[in-house]
Amino acid sequence: MGAPHRHASPASRQNQGRLAIVLVLAAGYMVAEAIGGILTGSLALLADAGHMLTDVVALSLGLFAVRLAQRSPTPQRTYGYHRTEILVALAQGALLVGVALALFVEAVQRLGAPHEILGGPMLAIAVGGLLVNLIGLALLAGGREHNLNVRGAWLHVLSDALGSAAAITAGVLLIAFGWSWVDPLASIAIALLIVRASWSLLREAVSVLMEWAPAHVNVEAIQDQLGSLPGVLAVHDLHVWTITSGMVALSGHVVAGADQEHGKLLQEVSDLLHERFGIDHATIQIEGEDFREPGGVCFP
Repeated sequence: MGAPHRHASPASRQNQGRLAIVLVLAAGYMVAEAIGGILTGSLALLADAGHMLTDVVALSLGLFAVRLAQRSPTPQRTYGYHRTEILVALAQGALLVGVALALFVEAVQRLGAPHEILGGPMLAIAVGGLLVNLIGLALLAGGREHNLNVRGAWLHVLSDALGSAAAITAGVLLIAFGWSWVDPLASIAIALLIVRASWSLLREAVSVLMEWAPAHVNVEAIQDQLGSLPGVLAVHDLHVWTITSGMVALSGHVVAGADQEHGKLLQEVSDLLHERFGIDHATIQIEGEDFREPGGVCFP
């Protein structure tokens, strides 16, 4: 049970294909929304086009990360390039927050000086944007539960879909009542939604980079169950962390009784970690009662 390694899996290839298709859709409609926002004078459309630009950047980074993560480990990079996906997810979250702040500032400025807006064309373009985003969400949905990088891309598209919905609402109210202030107000709503969507992504990416135990793993339960195995006297120096999405690693020291066969105990530990906790990448050190650490500490 040593350093983990993996090659391009079917799921990884599927994620790569999904990201590529959504990237093409987002890039194409981004141009349409930018032109539409300029022609209609709608900040909500321009905001949505700007957000789609971040989608294009995020999807491009995500596609790059998926491909890079497929590279094999090297003697100096024993985990390969798997953490690239987490770094990209962190960049996606930071990018989302930056876009939200820019939208908020511009929207507040527009509230004080409303612009003339063509409601009909704005509404039509916003509806088209929503349809494109819904297609993107459907394509990425299959990979978002198991890959933080794909989840970041999915959140980008989701917040964009919410932005399109806000632009549609603004267009309807503008046509019905002539309320030009609804457009910047919709942009503020989009900005708040973007911040909310990015928070969980940033939090999880930071958790992985800090090598905290994943939320779904109960470290105390692992220690208790390892300690209850026959022949185990103590468990110490137990660490659980995430290398990349779906790849949980564990290391620990198990103190065995004098009559315990170490090879058999190691197999029992491995089976328990796999069957009860879904952990396959583990490094376990089996120690005797009289084993002393370099610092002179004796366990138990």
